[in-house]
Amino acid sequence: MQTTVIIPTYNERDNIVNLINDIFAQPIENLKVIVVDDNSPDKTAELVVPAQTIYPNLYLIKRYNKLGLGSAYVAGFKKALALGADLIIEMDADFSHDPKDLSRLIEVCTDGFHLAIGSRKIKGGKIVGWNWRRKLVSHGAMLLARTFLRLRTKDVTAGFRCYRREVLEKINLDTIKSNGYAFQEEMLFRTQKNKFHIKEIPVTFTDRKLGKSKLSNKDVYEFFITIFRLYTGLFDKD
Repeated sequence: MQTTVIIPTYNERDNIVNLINDIFAQPIENLKVIVVDDNSPDKTAELVVPAQTIYPNLYLIKRYNKLGLGSAYVAGFKKALALGADLIIEMDADFSHDPKDLSRLIEVCTDGFHLAIGSRKIKGGKIVGWNWRRKLVSHGAMLLARTFLRLRTKDVTAGFRCYRREVLEKINLDTIKSNGYAFQEEMLFRTQKNKFHIKEIPVTFTDRKLGKSKLSNKDVYEFFITIFRLYTGLFDKD
């Protein structure tokens, strides 16, 4: 079984090499990693290139503009599917997701679930490094999304996920409209709507220590717009 990890990057020079090393150090057979870089001004991609000589299964997609998180994942998904991946994992580049938890996500999907989510919102999961305001805003946004979109998953915006191949083949990736952090809620909505089996496992999310957060007011706005867009089309047959 082939597992591919996708890492979108924008100004992650301080983290990317150490993260790549830690991922390939995990006891995971037939592992590939795809870095999708949005023309980082700090030249993140320049550090990935020499790492490819060490890790033959490391791939780099260099994009020539800042095109957004959602489209970065779509590009990575398509590349992973073309490479024959059975399991496709998405994770952040800033060590907020622990590479040691990769095997736990993989185990869930090999046990029959179609989507495994590293969750901060179930028993045993937690967030380290956020202030109370950020936690409150996050909780309110997720509650709104879960209520209007009837999502059963508790951690709607979790970016640490493992998809089985058939999920991404079923979802028409070219029709994904959200491009910021709302991408996660849209993918979750479409996965549930297609009646795939989803399971959350508890993880510790640690706020980044190096680099700057990419969350912007535009992302927050898009998150709520996406709720409205998906809600108004909730009963569409397709």
